[in-house]
Amino acid sequence: MIYRRVRLGVLGLTLLAGLAVTQTATAGPAPTTTVEEQRLDGAVPQEILRRSGFASVAPEFARALARSRSYAQAERVVTRQGSRLWQRAVDRAQGRGPLGGDLSRDDDRPLYWARLAMTREVRSWEPSFGLSDGRRARLLSELETTSRGQDGVRYPQGGGVKRILLTGFDPFTLDRDIRISNPSGAGALALDGTTVRTADGPARIETMVFPVRWQDFADMTVERSLRPYLPKVDLFTTVSQGRVGRFDVERTNGAWRGGFPDNNNVGSTGTVPVAHPATQPQWTSTTLPYRAIVAADTGRFPVYDHTEVTEIPAGGTTAVVRADGPTPGSTARAGGGGDYLSNEIAYRATLLRDRLGLHGTLPGGHVHTPVLQFGAGNTDPATGTVTDPEFVRNRVDIIAQVRAIVTVAANSLSGSGLRRG
Repeated sequence: MIYRRVRLGVLGLTLLAGLAVTQTATAGPAPTTTVEEQRLDGAVPQEILRRSGFASVAPEFARALARSRSYAQAERVVTRQGSRLWQRAVDRAQGRGPLGGDLSRDDDRPLYWARLAMTREVRSWEPSFGLSDGRRARLLSELETTSRGQDGVRYPQGGGVKRILLTGFDPFTLDRDIRISNPSGAGALALDGTTVRTADGPARIETMVFPVRWQDFADMTVERSLRPYLPKVDLFTTVSQGRVGRFDVERTNGAWRGGFPDNNNVGSTGTVPVAHPATQPQWTSTTLPYRAIVAADTGRFPVYDHTEVTEIPAGGTTAVVRADGPTPGSTARAGGGGDYLSNEIAYRATLLRDRLGLHGTLPGGHVHTPVLQFGAGNTDPATGTVTDPEFVRNRVDIIAQVRAIVTVAANSLSGSGLRRG
């Protein structure tokens, strides 16, 4: 996730992807690093990279980039190395290849910090052939896309296999605790390219992860990433970290940003910015089989059908919390998933579903995982360790329960037929 309203639970674009590529090669001074990238030099990120074997990713990338003698060569390096980072993280999570250190394989944080180390290299790189601002932005966009699995969705050809799309998020609230992990991102790595069994055959899961940055969402990274696949899949779910000790299937999503700072410490408040705002609804709803999911025994955490929203009723001026969903004509102030980027990805994905004419035929919506907690003796960010047995057990159990929830949802498709495309 990312769950926030008046209180904060916890969660979860391609960077500058909407910018046109400048055709001149005039280069100005290299841009400064971002707030996210500036955290890299801290002891915790460096320890995570070292203990996972990912510390070598950025130096190897920088050497490959330095050998580029043209923009076209640089673009190929970025695409290849970004895709390699995503696949390396997936392989590590799924038990393939070397462990690289003593951090458990289920850890999503090496991918996050290695990606930032790579984007920092691109941001500071000054090639001899010159690099315009637009072309640098294009390289950053390509690196974001490839290293998040956003262009790597591959389903088997032919019939007989259901197609499921699942998304996760980066870690966030890093200034509160830089050790933080996001189980939704860990779940995406663990499930990418895997198959679950359903009553009428296999279902293939493909995944991608998204940044915790308002601007990337305003630049329509969610829509660009999901649009090619929603008409072809049988089910989708966006996933983020939410409330302590529970899963929630969010019934309703709201068109409102609450302003809580993102991973670059930037806030944004107002109506969710989308294309064609004149036809933008205040609310969208899940089409996931929430009754079946809530009724099933999917793991040790309880699962709830979460219906609460915050709205300004029609004709009113004051926001009120409603336990049973929005009333007709009301204005959104928080969906079931709050007013942060968890709610926003759910809103954007389900609005895209509806605008593609798939509301009645494509099950999709948002699932919040429990907050990933450290062990009882490891709660102080200043003195605690980056991992502990309870932390690992909690993350592994959450990932397993995400898999079970997706399997229940896929089983609900029995007899409904499969999409083709």
